[in-house]
Amino acid sequence: MTTISYPPKPSPGDRIAVISPGSGLPGLFPRPFELGLERLRKEYDLEPVEYPATRKMGSTPQERAEDIHAAFADPDIKAVMASIGGDDQITVLPFLDRELIRANAKPFFGMSDNTNLLAFLRNAGIVGYHGATVMTALGRPVAMSRLTADSLRAALFTSGEYELSPADRWNDIDRDWADPATFDAEPGTKPGAGWTWVNAERVVEGRSWGGCLEILGWLLMADREIPRDLTEFDGGVLLLETSEEMPSGTEIFRTLRNMGERGLLQRFSALLMGRPKTWSFEHPNSPEEAARYAEEQREAVLRAARIYAPHTAIVFDVDFGHTDPQLVIPYGGLVRVDGPARRITVAY
Repeated sequence: MTTISYPPKPSPGDRIAVISPGSGLPGLFPRPFELGLERLRKEYDLEPVEYPATRKMGSTPQERAEDIHAAFADPDIKAVMASIGGDDQITVLPFLDRELIRANAKPFFGMSDNTNLLAFLRNAGIVGYHGATVMTALGRPVAMSRLTADSLRAALFTSGEYELSPADRWNDIDRDWADPATFDAEPGTKPGAGWTWVNAERVVEGRSWGGCLEILGWLLMADREIPRDLTEFDGGVLLLETSEEMPSGTEIFRTLRNMGERGLLQRFSALLMGRPKTWSFEHPNSPEEAARYAEEQREAVLRAARIYAPHTAIVFDVDFGHTDPQLVIPYGGLVRVDGPARRITVAY
């Protein structure tokens, strides 16, 4: 059983590394990136430090690994945050020095493709933080979402319990970062309908694992950062969410089915399913199409759960992942799912 611990937290005035382990999109879209850096300085009183590949499109896996090593090894850096996700961070993993990173443990914040690094850190015994990349959460036009800003502040600077709240309003429709008008107004939002609970008769508390479902599928196929001893996950809390690629219900079911066939899905006592992203530039769904997609995803999850994990507590539409707001959830840290009280509490 891996011993997992929380790394020391930064304090206001400290330096925070900003890296691009997946993609150098800050080089293509500087506006949301620089807005995010400004908010780190002004709203969180942290000084961001960039690295050679942070704004470099087409950087090699070795270059990105060198940035990760430099960020963790520098004693003046007190936390590390990803600029954005990507789609090939899995190629960086073989170049990472696990002992160097373990010896210099720091809070890391990221999501999407950064599921790779979060899983790596958990296996190194380090709690990471799922959520809050610079370009998405901090680079939101006009202002950060209140739920995002509050949970990020608590995750950055505190170590106590924090109760998550369902969003009153939310958004999953993107706007063009290349259009300056995008940053003149806040994104439009839709009313939230709260969380949906299944098998909510008991209280579950355990360490979390998971992340972006598509990335987890790749890790499982490549057999990377999946513990050999699956009892590591017994009684834990599984975090799952899907990206703007919007995998079909069939694909979601098959991925979960394969996790069940591997003996993995049934290990967890609770599943938090992130609110699905139902719109993308490639699939600009109407409200009716978006609702159908969300229902298709929910049914796929329930179908797999009925077969492999019929007693697992499930909470749908939790506000983490690729929608806005974006709650920060400790990865490898403790999560308490209180079904009778309909409450989710994390330990930062």
